[in-house]
Amino acid sequence: MNDLAIKVNGIGKAYRIGLEDEKYDTIGALIGSWIKSPLSNFRRLRQLSKIQPGSNDKDIFWALKETSFEVKRGEVIGIIGRNGAGKSTLLKILSRVTDPTTGEIDMYGRVASLLEVGTGFNPELTGRENVFLNGTILGMTKKEVENKFDEIIEFSGVKKFIDTPIKRYSSGMKVRLAFAVAAHLDPEILIIDEVLAVGDAEFQKKCLGKMQDVARQGRTVLFVSHDMAAVENICERVILLQSGKIIDQGETQAVISNYLLSTNNFNEKNLLSEDVRRKGKGEVRISSITIKNLKNDEIDLIASGMGMKIVVKYQSNYSNSLDGLMGLGIHDHLGGALFKCRNDVIGLKWEVLPKSGSIECVIPKLPLVPGKYSISAGITMQGVVEDVILDAYHFQVVSGDYYKSGKIPRAHEGKFLADYSFVPSEE
Repeated sequence: MNDLAIKVNGIGKAYRIGLEDEKYDTIGALIGSWIKSPLSNFRRLRQLSKIQPGSNDKDIFWALKETSFEVKRGEVIGIIGRNGAGKSTLLKILSRVTDPTTGEIDMYGRVASLLEVGTGFNPELTGRENVFLNGTILGMTKKEVENKFDEIIEFSGVKKFIDTPIKRYSSGMKVRLAFAVAAHLDPEILIIDEVLAVGDAEFQKKCLGKMQDVARQGRTVLFVSHDMAAVENICERVILLQSGKIIDQGETQAVISNYLLSTNNFNEKNLLSEDVRRKGKGEVRISSITIKNLKNDEIDLIASGMGMKIVVKYQSNYSNSLDGLMGLGIHDHLGGALFKCRNDVIGLKWEVLPKSGSIECVIPKLPLVPGKYSISAGITMQGVVEDVILDAYHFQVVSGDYYKSGKIPRAHEGKFLADYSFVPSEE
């Protein structure tokens, strides 16, 4: 028996886009364009009906290019990538919403898809009527819908409003009902786009549990999401798309790490410039701040629970800096202090620091929820404040599973101080 659920071979999807009319600087160029217009228009008319494979015309946009992969029965595959990478286009092709421009796909089994909120729902019909309508569209018989109706409604959590027209539902209620129908189709292949983000936390957890149940029954799941914690929790393997092409696929954590690294736009900020607001005597100056992962890759985007290093470079006018203290603080996007640390608090003291060098603060597991954060830093020598810079560096945290349990703890200064270590190094 064939153990493949999906086989994708070289598919591509091209769209024809509108272009701005050309502008001409001279009368001669304008007249020349008029003369060429009949031939140009004839060529465009011929191209409207068909896009040639490999066409690089400037009005052609390839959303997917030469994409190939295989999915075995019972696998749970995550598909990740930036916005515009081609994830939704791929799912629409797999769901037969649109045809590929090139390539071919073999799918073995009944497919259920949830690509957009309320797909296939009629706003004038009630929730009850739409369950039967949507179930029929997805391939269920009337008898199947009747047998599973109570289970579908219980799962959706909209029982109280089941006889209310869909047009009066919120987007969250629609996606609840839509997912409930799709999940109870008992498909061999279940395709889920990012629509689960519409639901609340409780419903998202229920949906993830349902997808895990489907996978345990030997069925196949394709899951697109920007929530790296959800992808890590349920996916055995991940495909990473970029600019319409697969750039990586394999073990979940390895591909997610590659994705996070590829999304960083690292740019080391020079903190010695005159426009940086700072306080202190100034004999010792912080020259730059960067963050790295534990593999020493420079980043500014990291997942919650991953290890990171804050690297602070400094320059000193002293031949040797005596009794030095380094302080770091992390703040939320509103400026609220989440936690801070100094090397002496955790029992580390440096009697002598080199004239210039860097100091690394190592955080084995970053205890922050998704969001944008800033780092402030300061240096004192023999009790004298030499340099303090607020909001010296900004970075972003995305979803991650801190304890591999689906729960991410709140940062607490006292609890996490013991996790830090400071390591000075000479340049």
